[in-house]
This record gives sequence, C-alpha cells and structure tokens, in this order.
Amino acid sequence: MAVTVPATTTLYAGVMEMTKSAHIKNADPLMWAVELSSSLWSAGVSMPSTTVAELLVEHICWANNVPIAWKFLEKALSIRVVPPMLVLALLSNRVIPSRRRHPAAYRLYLELLKRHIFPLASEINGPNYHKIMESIDDTLHLNKIFGFESSEPGLVLVEFIFSVVWELLYASLDDENLLELVSEKKSPWPTKSVDMDNDDHNNYGEHKVDYHQGLYTMNTITAIEIIGEIFRDKVTSRILQLARRNMPAHWESFMHHLRLLVGNSTALRNSKDISPEALLQLTSDNRVLMSKECKASSLQQFHAVMASGSLISSAGPGQSYGVSRLLPLDLFLEDTMDGYVVATTSAAETLTDLLKAHQAITQASWQDTFLGLWIAALRLVQREGEAAEGPVPRLDTCLCLLLCTTTLAVGNIIDEEENALLEENDHKHMHHGNETQVLGNCRKSLVASLQQLGDFEGLLTPPPSVISIANQAAAKAILVASGISVGSGFLDGVTLNDMPNTCAVNMRHLIVEACIARNLLDTSTYLWPGYFKGHSNQIPRTMSGQTPGWSTLMKGSPLTSQMMHVLVSTPASSLAEIEKIYGIAINGSEEEKIFAATVLCGASLTRGWNIQEHTGFFIIKLLSPPTPVDYSGNESHLIVYAPLLNVLLIGISSIDCVQIFSLHGLAPHLAGVLMPICEVFGSCSPTTVSWTLPNGERLSPLSVFSNAFILLLKLWRFHQPPLENMMGDVTPVGSQLNPEFLLLARNNPLNNQKTRRGHFSSLSSSEPIFLDSFPKLTFWHRQHQVCMASTLSDLKPGTSVYQIFDALLSMMFRNINKVGPSLSHSASGSSGSCGSIPEDCANRLNLPAWEILEAVPFVLDAALTACAHGKLSPPELITGLRELAIFLPASMATIVSYLSAETTRGLWKPASMNGTDWPSPAANLAMVENNINKILSATGVDVPSLSAGGTTPTLPLPLAALVSLTITYKVDRVSESVLNLAAPALNTLGANCPWPCMAIISSLWAQKAKRWTDYLVFSASRTVFHHNNNAVVQLLRMCFKSAITQPPSFSGGCVGGLLGHGFGSNSSGGMSPVAPGILYLRVHRSVGDVMFMTEEIVSLLMHTVKDIVSTDVPVEKLKKSNGLVMRYGEVSLSAAMGRIKLAASLGASLVWITGRLNLIQSLIKETLPSWFISGHKSDQSKGDSGGMIGMLMGYALAYFAVLSGAFGWGVEPVSLCCKKRPAILGAHLEFMASALDGKISLGCNRATWRAYVSGFVSLMVTCAPKWAMEVDVTVLKRLSKGLRKWDEEELALTLLEISGVNAMGSVAEMIIESSGYSVLI
Repeated sequence: MAVTVPATTTLYAGVMEMTKSAHIKNADPLMWAVELSSSLWSAGVSMPSTTVAELLVEHICWANNVPIAWKFLEKALSIRVVPPMLVLALLSNRVIPSRRRHPAAYRLYLELLKRHIFPLASEINGPNYHKIMESIDDTLHLNKIFGFESSEPGLVLVEFIFSVVWELLYASLDDENLLELVSEKKSPWPTKSVDMDNDDHNNYGEHKVDYHQGLYTMNTITAIEIIGEIFRDKVTSRILQLARRNMPAHWESFMHHLRLLVGNSTALRNSKDISPEALLQLTSDNRVLMSKECKASSLQQFHAVMASGSLISSAGPGQSYGVSRLLPLDLFLEDTMDGYVVATTSAAETLTDLLKAHQAITQASWQDTFLGLWIAALRLVQREGEAAEGPVPRLDTCLCLLLCTTTLAVGNIIDEEENALLEENDHKHMHHGNETQVLGNCRKSLVASLQQLGDFEGLLTPPPSVISIANQAAAKAILVASGISVGSGFLDGVTLNDMPNTCAVNMRHLIVEACIARNLLDTSTYLWPGYFKGHSNQIPRTMSGQTPGWSTLMKGSPLTSQMMHVLVSTPASSLAEIEKIYGIAINGSEEEKIFAATVLCGASLTRGWNIQEHTGFFIIKLLSPPTPVDYSGNESHLIVYAPLLNVLLIGISSIDCVQIFSLHGLAPHLAGVLMPICEVFGSCSPTTVSWTLPNGERLSPLSVFSNAFILLLKLWRFHQPPLENMMGDVTPVGSQLNPEFLLLARNNPLNNQKTRRGHFSSLSSSEPIFLDSFPKLTFWHRQHQVCMASTLSDLKPGTSVYQIFDALLSMMFRNINKVGPSLSHSASGSSGSCGSIPEDCANRLNLPAWEILEAVPFVLDAALTACAHGKLSPPELITGLRELAIFLPASMATIVSYLSAETTRGLWKPASMNGTDWPSPAANLAMVENNINKILSATGVDVPSLSAGGTTPTLPLPLAALVSLTITYKVDRVSESVLNLAAPALNTLGANCPWPCMAIISSLWAQKAKRWTDYLVFSASRTVFHHNNNAVVQLLRMCFKSAITQPPSFSGGCVGGLLGHGFGSNSSGGMSPVAPGILYLRVHRSVGDVMFMTEEIVSLLMHTVKDIVSTDVPVEKLKKSNGLVMRYGEVSLSAAMGRIKLAASLGASLVWITGRLNLIQSLIKETLPSWFISGHKSDQSKGDSGGMIGMLMGYALAYFAVLSGAFGWGVEPVSLCCKKRPAILGAHLEFMASALDGKISLGCNRATWRAYVSGFVSLMVTCAPKWAMEVDVTVLKRLSKGLRKWDEEELALTLLEISGVNAMGSVAEMIIESSGYSVLI
C-alpha cells in the first residue's frame, strides 16, 4: 500500500490524506504506521511527532470514532511515531468528558493508558522530550492548575502522572453520582460526563443502550483498578510520592476525593482486582518504595550500624546507662545553672528545640525522650543537694528547671503536635462537618514516661526544703482520689505530721502536680497504680491550724500586713491568685500596693513553679506603670510610683531572682523597664524630691536609682575588660551581652514568640525601645566604654565635673587627720574613723546621680594613684572606696569596672598581701592548694604550687583594692546586691590574671565566709585551665573517657562519671574529686580561643572511636582480607556503636554549649572541611587498612556533625533564628560535591570520607529533611551525581526527593532512569 505524500499539499495535510485513504481501504494498521514513519523520516520530521499526535487524536474525536482509527493510533504509539504521554493527555481532554456518550472510546483510552503510562524511560530519553512535555502542559494547563511557574519537563511529568490518577478518580466519582458529596463544586478537570441526549437513545435499540450502560459500568471499575495499578507500580508510585510531598494542598484534596470513593463506591467493592482497604493502603503508605533488585545501600547500611544499641537501655531501672545517652539534656541543664550568666532566650524554648532536635536525630520515641528529660532534671536536683554552699543559691534554680522549665518545654511539644492535628482536623471538618477531640501521641508519651519514672526511686527523694511542698501535693492527690473536693488554699497548713504514716512522698508527686497545673495531665493521674507508696485511701489526719492565706484572699479578705507575711512565704498555686495580687498592686490603696508588690517578689516568684513566668511578667508590668489619668506634672509620671518601684527593685535584686527572669527569657524586657527608671531617678536632685515611707524613713531618688542601676548592670557583663575580648570569629556564650543587645532582643518580635500567649502578648506587642531614648544612660555607657578601653584623660579644674570630683574626694577621705593638700592635687593624709559627711560636702553633692557618676572614674584614678605613690595607705584607700559606695551604691559599678580595666592593663605595681598593708591569705593558702589538688586529681592535670620559694603572695594593685573592698562587707541580705555585682568581676580577673591570683582571692574570702570554703576552692581550681591550653585538652579528654566508660549500675551511668554528684567536702572529710564535665561547664566561658576547643573536640572524638573499636571490636575478628566488615550483628559491634554514638553526642553537646549557633556554624563551615583536607596519619590504623576503624570514624563524624547542626539550627523550616542555615549547609554540601567531583583533594582516608558523606546525607534525609529543601538544587544535583558514582543510587535519589519543588523534576527523571519496571505485591 504505497502512498506518497502529494507534493502540492503540506506535509501534515498529506499525513491526514494518507490516514483517510488507509481508513477507506481498511489497510493494515502496522503497514500504515510503517509507511507513515518512513514518509515523516524522509521529510525530516523528528519522531515522535507532537503535531502528528494532535492530528490523529483530532481525526478520531469524534468524526472517525471507529475501531480502525483506534488501531491506527495504537500502532503509531507502538512504533514511536507519536509520543504516548501526549496522546494520553490529548485523549483525556476529549474522551473523559464524553465517556457516557462514547463508552467504547473511554474503554479504549483506558487500555491505551494501561499500556503506555508505565514504560516512561523511553519518553524522557527521547529526542523531543522537552517539546512533548511543553505540549502536554499546553494541552492540560497543568502549571495553571497546580500553581507552578516553572515548565521544567520533569516537573510537568510529575504533574501529568498526578493528573492522570486524579482525573480517573474524579471521573469515577462522577460515574457513581458521588460528586455531590464533594465540597469543591468547581472541578479542576474536564471530567463531568456528558449524558446521551434523546436522539442518542432513539438511535440505539434497547439492547444497545443496555450494552452501553454495562460498558460504562465496567469502565468505572477499570478506571479504579488502573488507579490501583499506578500506585502499585514502582516508578509511578514513587513519582506520586513527590506530589504528596511537594503539593500538600492538592494531595489533601485528592485524598479527600479518594476517601469518598473508598467509603461509597459500588464499583470499587465489585472489583476483583482491588479492595477499598487495599486502595486506601496503597495511597496512604508514604514509604520510599525500593525495587527488589536494589542492593543494600549506604542508607540501609548506615542505619544498620548506627542503630546498634538502643537509645534507652532495656536493663532495669537501676541501670541508667541507656538513659544517660540523653546526656545533652544533662549538660544543658547543668550549664544553665551558671548563676552569673543571663540569657535573652527562655530556657524552656531552648530546651524545646533541643528535645525536638535530639529526638529527631536519635529517632528515639517521645516516651523515652520525656523520660530522659525527667531523669536529667532529677539528677540535677540530686547533684545540687550534695553540692557545696556558695554565694549563689542554686536549689531554687534547680527546682525551677525541673518543675517549670521542663514542663513548659514538654507543653510546647504537646501543643505543637496537637495544634497541627487540630488544623488537619479543621480541614477535614470542612468536608465531614463534625468535630473530634484532638489528643496527640506526645501527650500519651508524657503519661507513659511519668508512669515509668516511678521505677527510678533513687532519684525521687525530695530535698529537705521541698518535703513540705511534696506533702501538700501528695495530700491533694489522696483527697481527690478519695472523692473529696480540694479548694484553693485548702492544703496551706499540711505538714508532715498530717500525712498518713504509710504514704511516702517523692518528687514525682511534684512533677505530676506541675503537669496538671499546666493542663498536660488531669487528676485521673492520682489513680495510677503505684502512684502512692502505701495506702492511697488514707485521708490525711486533722489539718494543722490554718493561717490566713491565699484562700482567704480569694474569698475577699483585705490584704493586711499579717496576710502579706504569710503570702510572701507561700507560693501562689494558680494564675487567678497571682492576678488577684496584681490587681491589688494596680488598684489598691497605697499601703496595699506596697504589700502586693512585696508578695509578688516572694515565694511566688522563687517557688511558684506553676505560675512563675506570669509572676515575672506582672512584676515587669508594675515596673512600667501607666501614666495616671489625673497626672499633670512636668516630670516623668514614674516619680509618683517611687515607693512601689523601690519595693519591687529591692525584692528582685537577689541573683537568684535575676536568674529566674533569665530562665524565662524576661531579662530583655526587665532591662527595657529598668532603663527609664534609671534615666528618670538618676536625673532627680535629692533636694527637689524625696518620699516618706510608711515606716517613717525618707526615700531618696539616689536610692531608687542605685537599686535600679545595680539590677540593670547584673543583666550584662558590664565589667568585661578589653583583654577579655575573645580570639577568632566566635565568642563564648554570654560575652556579647550589652545594653544594645538586650534592647535588640527585647524589640525582636520573634523573641520567645511561642511563649507570648495571653498575658505575654503585651510584652511582644509593645513599642520598640532604643538606647538613644535615654541620653543620660547613653552618655554613661559611652563614658564607661571609653574608661574600659583606655586610661583616663586629664580632668580640667574649674569644670562642673571637677567640682564634683573634689567634693567626692573630700567626702571619701574626710577623716584623714593629717593636714595637707587635697587629694585632688596630691593625695596625702592618714586614716581615721568614719564620721558624718561634712555639711559643705553634703551641699556640694546634692546632685543627680548621673552627674555624680560622671566624676567617679576620675576620683578612683586619683585615689589609686595616691595609694600607688604612698600618699594614701591601703586601709585609707579601702575606707574611701567604701564611703563612696555607701554614699551612692550605684558607684560600686564604676568601682568594679574601673578596677577591672586597670587590672588588665598591667600598669600598676603588685600589692604585697602581707597582712600589714593588705590582708594576707597565708592562713588558708595551704588548705586551698591541697583541696585544689584533690578536686583536680581525677583529671590528671598538674596544679602549680601556690607557695613557691616561700615568697609573699601578691596581687595587682587594682585587684587587691577590689578584693579588699569586698571583704569589708558583711555576708548578709543587705550586702548581697553589692557583692553579687562584684563577684563576676573577681572571677573574671582571677581567671585572667597570672596564677595564683584566684587562689589568693579564694583564700581571703574563705577567711571571711567559712561556709563558702568548698565553693571558693572549687572556683580557684577552675583557673588552672584558664592559663594552660594543654590542661583544657586534658580536661576534654577526661570528659570523653568518663562518658564512654560504663560504670557500675549504681553509680548513675556514664552521666555519673561525666557530671558526678556535685562538689564539696564529703562525709569522710576533705574535698572529693570533681567530675570533668562539671569542671568543663564552669571553665568554657573563660577560654578565649573557642575555635581551638572545637578542633580538639573533633580530634578527641576520632581518638575515642579508635579506642572504642580497639577495645570492644577486635579488628581481626571483624574484617576479611580486604578490610571490610564481616558481621554487623555481633554484640561487640553493638556495644561499640552505642559508645561511639555517645561520644559523638558528647562532642556535639560540648560544641553547642561552648559557642552555641556561631560555633556550630564555624564547625560545619570551616573546621570539618579543614579536617578532611589536611592529612591525618592517625587515620591509618595498624592492622585495619582504614577499613573498619575508618568507616566508624566517618560515621561518628557524620552523627556528630548532624547532631551539632540540629542543636544549633533545629530540624524544622528555617526561621530568622537560623537564617544562615541554607548558606552554611549549602557550602558544606558543595564541599562534599566538589570532593566527589575530584575538584578538592582530601587528606583523610577514603573509608572515613565515604562513611562521613553517606552517613551525613543519610541522617539528613531521614531525620532533617527540611534542611535539604533550603539548599540550592544545583548543589544537591551535583552531590547526588557523586553518590551515584559510588553506586549509591537509592541515597542519591532520596536526597533529591526531599529537596522540594525545585528538584522534583530531576527526581522524577532519575526515578525513571534508575528503576526497572516492577510492581509491588
């Protein structure tokens, strides 16, 4: 049948003439197709041809809808004259809407679909692939429907496969009249069937109509079965997984339609090929489908190795080694206990992110994660109960972390999960119209973890100071379990004597109460088996006589002095009670306002764990009162509130209160309300304004200013001397704090946004504050910075500052009996007893505080210079400094910062601490040296001698003055505020000055406060590491060694070895060694070169891996002649991998704690690439040839790196808090890709590098898939290509699968190229 294309017509017109002629002659379809192909080839037409496809479909629909035309089309498809996917797209537009009128055509379309939708490899490898995909998009308008701007061929391919199943689904719903159940009335697909009209019925006989109806019904069944086949097929199902991942809104709509079909379709129930349950399972299963032929990849191998050893040990509760693998929690909680470090972020939010990151990377269950959290917090309380007493109270902070911070973090996780479920349910309710109660798995895991916690009895013993509160919790539980209603304050008077003799209270009762108070649990918890150790049906005996308390207040009784004293010592139990007190502080009488402010700063702040953050919030609100409605004064309205403000400032001045504000992320907001108070009261003259307190005392603006100013300075390291600036680009945690940073954190709308609900919303919505809004404070801060950075310039006589300077000197040294020139000219004279301030000095110093503070640095410089030149004796100097601090307590800040700066300059001669001019430490030095040696005995660090050569100890003159001044103060509540201002400076100076300055300071203070001796000696022992990097390395080495050494079960697991049991003198007398982890957590903030520490952590991790493998897994037993692993299932390898993961977890925790986000980013961006590039001879292990040990080193580094990244960045979508993640992670992955491409030469062994790359990518795709979505797709494609060179097809494919919409097209093409045709059974 030779037919040539007429020369007088166009090519495609000739094609149609040829087709029509063959149709008329009933020619053989194969011969027609071959002839057509030959003619097109001769004419230079590239095949498969999109134009011919359009012509053939147009020919059939509907003028030539006859069998021979369909046969022609099928043969054209078979020999690739036309592209199958385009033909299917064209037919779907024509046939599916007309399937009722033309059921045979629909049946033929379905048959073509079954034949040609699956073998896709020929499509993407064909010559016209891009043009074909473009034509499909133009035909179906896919990008418009799915909302994508890109027309990348692979993307259109995914859209097309998704559209095929969705169109078939929609058509099937229409066929069974189920579309009326669909809420979206406008269909994205032209699938609405066009019914046969009357003429059609008249043209068919009754038998013909029945045949058409039967065929129509069978078509519906066939269409549904094809949907199942597409989901069964390995290639198309995996392509549909891309749609599920990257088109969530469309996928949810598709699944809603599918569920309607599954629940209502008669055709589906009549199918012999697939059941409703099977179809739903196929479409709901989001597993990554793998062909049976695919051999074990690194993805499988990595998880097989890393999963060795469970996260939580299956051993009994006494054996806590398994639980201790959650040691990042222990380290974080212990590090948070540093009382002099103020954080700008809520500890609960940080802990929330830490928990989510750790759970994601370790793949632990939430039950195990929550259990590990409770155990870590209980261990912290247990350690603190055995620790030495010091100037910073720690037990309340421990309990805050256990009963407030941890419950807030758990609540955040539960809320996030249930809010997500609620949003999902809300979307479903749009279709179903009913509501269900949402209860997430995390809440159930919380219940299970607390039930399991009861097995750890050794950790649940309450500290003595908490027993009474635990009694109340247990009593409440017994009463509720007995059916007795318990009202507010009912248990205020419960004592130990009130409790049943058989009822043993423990810390779990307090934890459960904290969870109930925050609606994480309900009172059914009281009925848990074993919740009471004893008879839970015993009601407490007659309550002790109750005093007026919270219940009395809530019933309407007035707030009297007697009630105030009760409420100050009793924490509120509910938010309503605190709100009641706040209301009195706002609207009560002047006396009641003072009482209410006092109550807020009492036990409700320090031990009101259920409402602690709200108490802090109300205090901040009271410190920023609104302008009274009837206020008409010219000065600030804050003047009116001076007595109230002063009570609040004094009430929260202690360091433990400051730490509570820090733990709740309220420090920036506290700074924001303290700055205007300082500005206003520091500008008031004592002669123009003062207040009379209820007790008859006069309140001066200098006092209010000093209280506010000292509290403000405790929020950042104001004393930080220039030499404390850290080396490199990364600084230790907390060193960046300053007023500007605090205000920046305060103004940041994202700061702790997850906790800014309810009351807290007003904090985040308030107007931003800038330092320039406070000119006096700004001026002082700039002068302060200048004084810290350089020596003072000369002060010109005659100026106002000079006059204040002269008056201050006269006031400070007024009792010098020897007549001589004023110290303002040449410091001279002798000491005398303190007396009242002369009238002329008092009159000259009746000035605002800011003006006095401006002159203080010059006063200090003159006095110190006079002392250095012998014109002023040391006792006279100290007396003068004390007089200055008494006159204006705020000047203590300038004294501390000035003497700190002068100490670091090293310009002053040393002061001989001989006991004559300066106090002598000799009485305690030997004891301090002996105890330091005991403390550090477990680290192997050499301690320099304190008494070399029998010389008299010396200190730099400014430091001697500062320490001598501090020991003149009594150790009591009155002096606490001033001493806590100076303490961080003394610690910093003692650490930075040559050895043994800190030991001398500790010896002097041990004479002053004997009960603090153990704490002071411990502080001195830390400075050994500040002067010796080798000592720091040795300390880190001991941290790794203690963490991976499995101690006896009774010793607290490896956390017991790492963190020990506190520090102090034990019952047998003398100091005991302090665990290396505790030492490191108290040392790391004072080490300047944190980059050095990171490099050492990486190096120590590698050495630790080799030590573990050589100890637990003898190489000769685990390798073949080629050095590869023989048996992964051996117990020895499982034990080794558990310890390797523990070491990597420790390394990641130490890096995160040392430098937080900045250091982690530096690790991934610089340290690790440098390590791989440089040569490491230690990698070449004897007898291993780099195989077994090298592989495990690589896996350990991968786990370490990903866990570090998760700690710093989290595993959720990028936010402003980690906006650098895409760039830094992208650079690291680009480094990997370049090395795989051969563009970067590596120095490490190949087994380590391959294990690291495959391990890092495996962890990322499994545990942190959101990371990949932020990286440039080009980089991911390069990395994927490199992995494929290693025969890592599955890992390469999975990497691109999680990379988002931009990689979706490439993934689809790779799926088709790399997978053979197979159907999952």
